[in-house]
Amino acid sequence: MHNSVNDCRFVDLPMFPDHRGKLSFIQNDQSLVDFDFARLYFLYDVPFGGQRAGHAHRALRQLFFAFSGAYDLHLDDGFEKRTVRIEQPNRPFMVRPNIWRIVDGFTSGAVCAVLASDLYDEEDYIRDYETFFEYARGLK
Repeated sequence: MHNSVNDCRFVDLPMFPDHRGKLSFIQNDQSLVDFDFARLYFLYDVPFGGQRAGHAHRALRQLFFAFSGAYDLHLDDGFEKRTVRIEQPNRPFMVRPNIWRIVDGFTSGAVCAVLASDLYDEEDYIRDYETFFEYARGLK
């Protein structure tokens, strides 16, 4: 199934502010996203000008958070490209399978946390852009 960069979207988490600060949450009940979480990983202390990702996933679904600071998420479905700025902890961004992603533009102290639909599986990765491009074009 071909996913478009336009199928990827921000998710607005509930937020409860009061004089003590703000509280937001997400539960593994598919009320806000259409997948269960199997793994959490996070990127931090990324050097100035550093870049992460540079791959696509065949099946994995992900939810990208900015727990601190901000960063850019560049998406490519083989037909269209899109860039979003992730900068609010209560507004993660959901990325569908078969989307090439690059993460960069990290601010000082940025923490990128990602909820993933499955455990790590190297077979799910497409790490070469030309291979991805051919794969994505074949899915349409």
